[in-house]
Amino acid sequence: MAKKKIQITETVLRDAHQSLIATRMPLSDMVPILPQLDEIGFYSLECWGGATFDSCIRFLNEDPWERLRTIRKHCPKTKLQMLFRGQNMLGYRHYADDVLEYFVQRSVANGIDVIRIFDALNDIKNLQTAINATKAAKKENPNVEAQVAMSYTTGPIFTTDYYVKYAKQIEAAGADSICIKDMAALLTPYYTEELVRAIKSAVSIPVQLHTHYTSGLASMCLMKAIEAGCDRIDTAMSPLANGTSHAPTESMVAALQGTDYDTGLDLVKLSEIREYFMGLREKYIKSGLLDPKMLATDAKALIYQVPGGMLSNLLKQLKDAGKADKLTEVLEEVPRVRKDAGYPPLVTPTSQIVGTQAVFNVLFGKYKNCSGQFKDLVAGKYGTTPVAIDPEFRKKIIGDEKPVTCRPADLLEPELEKLRAEIPEWIEQEEDVLTYAQFPQVAPKFFKARRDARIGIDPQADLKSKIHPV
Repeated sequence: MAKKKIQITETVLRDAHQSLIATRMPLSDMVPILPQLDEIGFYSLECWGGATFDSCIRFLNEDPWERLRTIRKHCPKTKLQMLFRGQNMLGYRHYADDVLEYFVQRSVANGIDVIRIFDALNDIKNLQTAINATKAAKKENPNVEAQVAMSYTTGPIFTTDYYVKYAKQIEAAGADSICIKDMAALLTPYYTEELVRAIKSAVSIPVQLHTHYTSGLASMCLMKAIEAGCDRIDTAMSPLANGTSHAPTESMVAALQGTDYDTGLDLVKLSEIREYFMGLREKYIKSGLLDPKMLATDAKALIYQVPGGMLSNLLKQLKDAGKADKLTEVLEEVPRVRKDAGYPPLVTPTSQIVGTQAVFNVLFGKYKNCSGQFKDLVAGKYGTTPVAIDPEFRKKIIGDEKPVTCRPADLLEPELEKLRAEIPEWIEQEEDVLTYAQFPQVAPKFFKARRDARIGIDPQADLKSKIHPV
């Protein structure tokens, strides 16, 4: 067969730590190793989007835009990649098209090359504006790539034909490449081979595989995908690989070395980078940030269909509530809630919505207490669910409210200028309006802390009484 160099997207700067330590790696832990990562020759460095934005402003007191600009400065040679939730952007609701278009434009202007766009419900209606906006950004940066990720899951309708049909829709919508996004580690090796082969024969654009190690099958799935014609794979540097993260980069590079699929990456250089991340891993375990449980293989993932990031967040939520002993009960409730809600794939935001509802059901009784987001999901405000929701169940959750059947964003008025008018005192850079748009409760606190640090106000100052400590 013809030689085919497999390309690698390195996830250590985003999804690896999102999956293992709830996205808490600060920029200060990344900067020392960025120049070395840039020298390796990865296809792309996944470093932004997903939950990084929320985590930066909520927990790390970091400007996510400054993070992106800093990584860009230190990694001039490698494509930078982000994860983008279609019409949800990086927030938890649908945004008007003008906000989404501006977000894509600013992301590219600040250094993003590859935008991996997905919709939690695999609803193509929710992807078109983001694909178009990404393609439009090629004028500014010809390297820009609109990659659409199909949220992989299992269930009565999720057959190979379902994914092939969706892949054709994605290509027809203008995507530059397709990613099979197996966020819950549900793929098995031989099915991966069947799926990749079917998709590769149906489309002409590159296909990439993203899978997690939770169930212990990731490396085998990647190998079978490669043999079936997959073009690119996602991996993570080994100290932050395995468990709820990804297959180890060095192991996959070694496995392919000297074969027709050789990545061309240098194992010696990778092992030097490994040393740095081993130091971080030890630091995170010592501080309690990295729970060693997250590094273990758990084939329960195949039963509960819970993604790595969701698993670490669920465990943290329950620990915070003093109910860590209820984890198994919650995991058993997840598939039942998912079935009732029309079999949404479990990926942000549906993973949080279904997970939170499962927690509520276990703690307070079945659907006695429903979150607003769960009601919105059942009402169609996130898009069309893969399986129609039972009308009786819908009525039980949303009463006589009329469900949404069109593209939810079609119901939204342009909102960019309105959002900008709400925070004139906090805008220091044009991207701040986008930070506020996505996290209106958290962003003003972050903006205030940023301003206070800039002008030297003590955070304990009482500005009303004009008293501050000396």
